Amino acid sequence: MNNSIRNITIIAHVDHGKTTLIDNLMKQSGSFRENEIVDERLMDSGELEKERGITILAKPASINWKNSRVNIIDTPGHRDFAAEVERVLSMADGALLLIDSTEGVMPQTKFVLAKALRQGLKPIVVINKLDKPDQRADEVLEETFDLFVSLDANEEQLDFPVLYASGRSGWASKELDGPRENLNPLLDLIIDQVKPAEFDKSKPFAMLSTLLYADSFLGRSLVGRISQGTAKANQQIKAINLQGEKVDEGRLTKIFRYEGTKKVTIDVGEAGDIVVIAGLEKANVADTICDLDVNEPIAATPIDPPTMSITITVNSSPLAGIEGKKLTSTQIRDRLVLEAQNNVGITFSENTGKDSFEISGRGELMLEILLTQMRREGFEMTVSPPKVLFKKDDNGNRLEPIEEITMDLDEEYSSKVIDSMNRRKGKLIDLKDTGKDKKRLIFHAPTRGLMGYTSKFLTLTKGNGVINRIFHSYGKFEGEMEVRRNGALISMEKGKAVAFAIYNLQARGEMFVTHNDSVYAGMIVGLAPKPGDMIINVMKGKKLTNMRTQGTDENIVLTPIRKMSIAEQLSILNGDEALEITPKSCRLRKAILDPHERKKSEKSGAAGSIPPGGMGGMGM
Repeated sequence: MNNSIRNITIIAHVDHGKTTLIDNLMKQSGSFRENEIVDERLMDSGELEKERGITILAKPASINWKNSRVNIIDTPGHRDFAAEVERVLSMADGALLLIDSTEGVMPQTKFVLAKALRQGLKPIVVINKLDKPDQRADEVLEETFDLFVSLDANEEQLDFPVLYASGRSGWASKELDGPRENLNPLLDLIIDQVKPAEFDKSKPFAMLSTLLYADSFLGRSLVGRISQGTAKANQQIKAINLQGEKVDEGRLTKIFRYEGTKKVTIDVGEAGDIVVIAGLEKANVADTICDLDVNEPIAATPIDPPTMSITITVNSSPLAGIEGKKLTSTQIRDRLVLEAQNNVGITFSENTGKDSFEISGRGELMLEILLTQMRREGFEMTVSPPKVLFKKDDNGNRLEPIEEITMDLDEEYSSKVIDSMNRRKGKLIDLKDTGKDKKRLIFHAPTRGLMGYTSKFLTLTKGNGVINRIFHSYGKFEGEMEVRRNGALISMEKGKAVAFAIYNLQARGEMFVTHNDSVYAGMIVGLAPKPGDMIINVMKGKKLTNMRTQGTDENIVLTPIRKMSIAEQLSILNGDEALEITPKSCRLRKAILDPHERKKSEKSGAAGSIPPGGMGGMGM
């Protein structure tokens, strides 16, 4: 095999089929033995990725095709993991832009494509899912061309090649009605259109670290494309940051490259190839890993700043330590520091006592994924209501993050949705007919009002709507946001909830607990229909007499409680509330559990008001 290497990235919106397409590309190119058992969605390696059907971490894989080596980098399709996308684009010589033949151009497509065009990549457009009965490939192609024009693509980028495909069925064709046999036309087009970048192999070794994996056996594993020279096992190397300062030095203990999705040990890595190296302990993403003679860092793409933060502390509830194994502030701190090192989209800070930690990220999904992963690892913690991160302009005016929200829904629900967005300070930017009594609404709205809004939107559209959000820009502060009007129903004491008590309290509001659930004083067990918190007793059993026994009235029917995600629960918190997270339970609670202490605090003004940037509990 000659040294013809193509590095391509796949740009696609969530659920437009890129991971399935990569599966079939690898199967058809002979990456597996005939009798090898292969999982579906190979590139979604994480447990949460498989469950949710989304890509969270960018991952490389490789295919050998017609004497060439094609390195494919699967990128996340969700806005919250865009930090991964930005770094990955620096490793690519070309891009596949994958678009659903029914949904067409969506926000994430627009966001990542803009970054790819700015880096000078010339995408190959693949209109996917042609096997859908409601496909509209011709219209989608026109939308795609309009998108390129709106993103100021140059003439060469506007002259993009187009393929029609079905990743699931495993075929691609140059014509809409062309032969539908296999994916060979796509692989041939990649070889033909993507020209390998030229690198100088005579210079000393240098590569930009773009991904970082923690390996229990090898330690820190850094992934990147070799920009010059060759990397040899056991050679002395160093890491320099963007300012050219040395941050680490060591020996290159192992070099790997990808064969299919597996890492294979090699002795020499050549310029242009994507490799994984081990041997450095402090080097991080965006550092230049290089020979000792190199002093100039490789330019790296700046990462967009975080827009939202939460504060994490130890679990201080009376039920702490029952379900989890990792409880101490030291354990929580170590885990969060590790996450901040591995994920450049997240920033970590702590108070002077090192017992309260602030984690900032791109959006609610990124923070929810982190909290879910920690739950599964056995952590218990208390999480504050999310707050958005403000900025100031040159004149000292406060700016806040504004998101672009794209909604596809049935026409009959549009007025309700527009009304709900108006209450969240949303501005309607565009309203389009997409046929068959469907509408596409595009809003600009502050991030503050959108936490947990997805579930509200699905309720308003009876589960038929599709919503997509993406960070748009920092805009002027839109004023105070409407807070949660519902008062909290707060448990009076610790114990087990009783069906008889819950049944009689259901008329007071929506209950979050059911029979035999553990409760404690200060825990929020429901929401009242009107303002004002109320302390209630969910453990009050039926009074027994000679005439009335415990066995009668067995047919008590409780209203099923609503199952809420972590993001939804965080969204309904007011400023004086918190969320207790354990491996098996998520409980809403007051930040101060004791009712007398709460009253004192309210009088002094320390609680009961939403902190600056608080979401305001708009989830209900």
